Formats: sequence, structure tokens, C-alpha cells
Amino acid sequence: MTELLLKYFRTKQQEVGTEKKYDTQCPFCSMQCKMQLLEQSVVTRKKYVTIGRNNPTSEGRLCMKGMNAHQHSFHHERLKYPLLKRNGEFVTVSWEEALKHIKNNFTRIQEEEGLNSLAVYGSASITNEEAYLLGKFARVALKTRFIDYNGRLCMSAAASAASQTFGIDRGFTNTLHEIPFTRCIILAGTNIAECQPTIMPYFEKAKENGAYIIAIDPRETATTKMADVHLKIKPGTDAALANGLLKVIIEENYVDHAFINERVKNFEEVQQHLLSTDLQEIEEITGVPKEQIQKVARKFGKEETGMIFTARGVEQHTDGSIAVRNFLNILLSTGKIGKQNCGFGAITGQGNGQGAREHGQKADQLPGYRSIENEEHRAYIASVWGVEKDDIPRKGVSAFEMMEKIDNGEIAGMFLMCSNPVVSNPNAQFVKKALKKLKFFVAVDLFVSETARLADVILPASSYLEDEGTMTNLEGRVTLREASYPCPGEVKHDWQIICEVARVLGKGEYFNFSSAEEIFNELRVASRGGKADYYGITYHRLRKESGILWPCPDLEHEGTKRLFETSFSHPDGRAEMVAVSNRPDPAKEQVSEEYPLYLTTGRVMSHYLTGVQTRKSPALAARDVESFVEIHPATAKKFGIEDRSLVKIESKRGSIVVRSIWSEAIRQDTVFVPFHWADSQNVNLLVSNELDPICKMPGFKLSAVKVKSVIDLYAH
Repeated sequence: MTELLLKYFRTKQQEVGTEKKYDTQCPFCSMQCKMQLLEQSVVTRKKYVTIGRNNPTSEGRLCMKGMNAHQHSFHHERLKYPLLKRNGEFVTVSWEEALKHIKNNFTRIQEEEGLNSLAVYGSASITNEEAYLLGKFARVALKTRFIDYNGRLCMSAAASAASQTFGIDRGFTNTLHEIPFTRCIILAGTNIAECQPTIMPYFEKAKENGAYIIAIDPRETATTKMADVHLKIKPGTDAALANGLLKVIIEENYVDHAFINERVKNFEEVQQHLLSTDLQEIEEITGVPKEQIQKVARKFGKEETGMIFTARGVEQHTDGSIAVRNFLNILLSTGKIGKQNCGFGAITGQGNGQGAREHGQKADQLPGYRSIENEEHRAYIASVWGVEKDDIPRKGVSAFEMMEKIDNGEIAGMFLMCSNPVVSNPNAQFVKKALKKLKFFVAVDLFVSETARLADVILPASSYLEDEGTMTNLEGRVTLREASYPCPGEVKHDWQIICEVARVLGKGEYFNFSSAEEIFNELRVASRGGKADYYGITYHRLRKESGILWPCPDLEHEGTKRLFETSFSHPDGRAEMVAVSNRPDPAKEQVSEEYPLYLTTGRVMSHYLTGVQTRKSPALAARDVESFVEIHPATAKKFGIEDRSLVKIESKRGSIVVRSIWSEAIRQDTVFVPFHWADSQNVNLLVSNELDPICKMPGFKLSAVKVKSVIDLYAH
């Protein structure tokens, strides 16, 4: 028997010829888990296994998406050569021909219609180097004011709220490592168990240590099951709920008066505003019993330490920015900020949602979180770029507003990088119609996405295995993604593509880079002295220290683990509270006799964003093969909908057909649909194009809809 076993293992050892190891980071959520791909050559085929690597954020953990990420990189539909649309069909062309086509069309459009007739649409999944370079490309190579990115649809509400309240926006005000030691945690509109699974052990450890966890969500989720109390809120009423909590905290004197007197402005205005606020009214608005509001407020107020975390459930509304500010009011009133085991965390969605918004992709920003309208900021960046200050365009408009300008003909050409707005934007049918009006459209992507189908030229991008560069995770920790796997075919890195297009447009001298590290070194200088200061961060330090939290102003600085310990980032050093109305934003849809249900949206664990990558992973696609609508059994019976049956969901914008899942986990007045699917299952076909007036965030999380059984439709 022993001899047989030895023979078996020798045979297997001979079958495995070589094993190669490739260090990288997960391309999906903002935890940016470190991992290693093992490539084993077995006879005539290759076998791949992904393992987690130790790091300060996820400590070696991986979720199912990370473990299977390599599958999309090796998918047979992966783009490997430039494509040019001829007679309605894509054909393979050389890079030289593709670049010539881009040059001729971009030049023609700007000569005929002006510099601002071109737009750039970026991504929060690309590296910091590429985000920085894309902003520079728009302003120096194209000289257009129109650039924005898909992070506008994700993080803009939290970012604007933090900037207005604290004077600076970094996803977390402290590190993940303080979570286990805080005494009370509010999770508002976040389903971390499915969206950022590798963060969960921090909260589980906090619970083991006796922390009291409060979850705010219209649905019961894997996250709310961890909580001590679940406030099953009516979608879109978060600002009012925060007022209720704040009223109890102030009236029952859980206020840190010394902290407020020394470090906070406008507390008296908020206090006066809340005198006219009635808890019974808040119960009616939110659907949360006032007894629960009182219980939660008292618990958060009494505890010595506490943290508040928000995500898209609070933020993706037409009043998302002000709703987040009201939760920040709670932190400020209790003095639970800038202290150990106290703080705020905006749970970033996309992999580089934090870094991608810091260095120039946003319509109004220059690198280092500088303002494009500030003359001093403009002059500094102009000196770094070697251009005249007045040659840098002024601010543009938000991502969705660019779609509106395409529709009205103001924008005639677009350069899009690693994003899929046909699926991800609100009122998706309108976006598709608008993009079809472009006179010339270039898309850079791994696959022919729903949006790339509309392009005139598609340029093949490199994957997370191949594209080295820095990312900034949800803490604000800058990490270095090592990526040494060879690019397939004629694939180029995003930064190389930007440089190549700039070169053919005659701006090559400003984009003369030979590595991601060279770009990062320019980014370091461009960010120096800004709020998001990366100057003290180098590739060498990142390799040695496994990530550094910004701001890091010099090479001797260890990085900033906790913000606001002595002052906030406004010029006077004080944070700003603001009085917030109870009443829902008038732009928010309300249910009616014709559209009697609230629709809210979100994620499932096995998919990411619009599914372009995860649906190319067989192991992930097999877990959730189609979209669905989660509906309460009582609601389903009321509208004649059987469990696991096809349902037509309709709003004022359009309709989709998905399969029903009965669930008592959701409110009876609300239905839930995930947003990862396209075409006839694209839930964003139903979403309004109304935007938050402060941050221009669409109201993804609240639409008024009606539902009907597809069987009934056929029967009639």
C-alpha cells in the first residue's frame, strides 16, 4: 500500500512541471485584499489557485470574488487587440491604425466644435497613477473642462459631507484596527457582509468585546443579523432618523459640551432646529418606532466611544450629502471624533474609490484634493505640469450631467476608461440613447461591455494581474499593487494608452513616462501640500511598510492613522454642524396609487458593479445567474405574484422583468433588486435622473414602482 502511494505522488509530482507565483491585489472592493496567484503547469494545461497574503487591512483574508478573480482575466472573450467599428461591426486593427483614427476624429471635432466638445469619463477601479494621468490628459492633451468618473455615482455624497463638515474627505477618519475596541457602532445603509466580506472580522471582534451594534437598513441582511438592534427604516428617510437620534442625544444631555465649545460650529442652530422636531412625526416618516429611536440614541450617547459608518443606502439619494452630514452631527455632538476608538467611516464601494477621487478625475478637482477654481492651486499644478495656469480649463460637470450635454449636442466626442455607464447610470435608457449621438466614441476596457458596444474604437486594457500601480483603500491607506503577469496579445496598460493617445495628439512631451512608478513620482509632487498629500510615500516605502495612510507629507512621516486629533481641516480648525430638515427632498419620488411600492437597490456577494468582470468568472456567475426582486410574501400575495415567478417592475422611466424571491426580511412597502445585471434586467432603467444638488449623486436607492406577474400579463 505504501509503495502504491509513493508511486501515485511521484506521478503527480512529475505531472506538475513548474509553479509560478504572481503577487497582486483583488480588483474588486475597497478592502483591496493582497493575494497571490499560483500558476501550475500540469501536463498540457495550466491550473490556477489564488491565496490571500498577509497585509494590514484584510490580514490575509479573501472572499469568493477575490479567490476567483483570475477567471475573468483568462476568459476567452478578453480583448487582446484594438477594435475599430466598420459598417456596424468591430474588426481587429493595429494600434497604429486605431491611434490614427482617434487623432483624426478628436482633432476634427475640436476644430469644428471647440475644445470642450470632447469629454473624458473615468473610473474608480483604475490605479492612482492612471486616475492622475487621466485628469492631466483631459486638461493638458485635450484641454477640455469635461471630465468626471463613475465614482460620482458611488462616493460623492459621503465625500462632500465629510469635506463640508470636517474640511477633508478620507474614507475613514481612523484605521480599521480601532473598530474592535469601540463600544457602540452605527452601520447606516451598509451591508458589509456581502459588499466587503473581509472587513467583517473587525466588527465581529468588536461584538465579542461587548460592542453594541446598530444597523439601519430597509432589509434584514447578513449584516443586520450581527446587530443588537435593526432599525428597519423606510427607504430615503435617513436624514429624519438622524434628527430623531440627535434630538434624544441633545435633550437628554449626552452632549460633549467641552468638545463642542472648543472645536465645533453651529451647534446652537442645530439644537434650536430640533426643538420643533417631534419624535412621533419622525416615527411616521421613517417607519422606525420612537421607542427604538430613543433606545439607540441613549446607547450611543452613553457609551464612552463610538463610531458611525455610512454607505450607499444613506448616500445614493437626492439628499444623500445632507443625510450623511446629519449622521456626522451625531458624532460631533457627542464628541466621538478625533479620539481613540471614535470616528467616521464611509464604506467605499469600488476598489480605488478613495484614491480615484483625490487626484483629478472629478470635474472640480486637481491633484491632492485641490480645487480647480482656486488660483493658487491652479498655479501650483500648472508649475508641476509645465503649462500656463490659464491654460488649465475650469470646472466641468458631473458624470450624469455629461450625458445630458451629450444628448443636447454640447459634447460630441468621448474618451471612456474602464466604466460601463449604459448600465451604471440612472435612467439608463436615456444614457444609451445619448451615447449613440456621439460623433466619435473611444472606450478602453477588458471586454466589449454594454457601453463599449456603442464605441467607434475599443482599446484593450490590462487586468489587475498585469497592471502595476498604487491603490488607496477604504481607510485611506495607499498600497502598491504588484502586477507582473504578462499582458496577452497586444494589450497595453491604461497609463500606456493615455500616453499613446496624448502622443498622437501632439502632447507627448507632457506624458513621457516609461513606468507606473515614474507617474507616481510626479503624482507625489502634484499632491504635495494638498489635503491628500502623498509626497512622503514611495514605491520603496510601500513595499517595505505594506501601505501608508495619507496625509504623508515627507519621507520621514509614518502616515496619519487618526485624523482630527487636535483640529479639523477648515481654516479655523473647527468642524461645522448643520440643521437638517425632517421632510424628504421634493425631488424624491413618493409612492402613489399607480406606483405603490418603494424600490431600493444594492449588491449581492458574488458580483461586482455592472458584472462585466464577475460574469466572466464561471465560479461567480454560477452562484447568481440572473437578477431578482426581493418582495415580502404579504406584498406578493396582494399583487398576485408567486414565489420564483417572473415579475414585471415598472416606474415612470421604464420596466424590467426579473424573478421574484419571497422574503420576510424586507419591508412590506419596499422591493429590492440588485444592480449587477444589464439589458432587460438593468434596474437602473427604472431610476430617476434627479441629482443631489450638492454632490450630483443620483437617487439610486429610491424609486416608486409597480409590480405585476408576467403570467398575468400574458393571460390578458
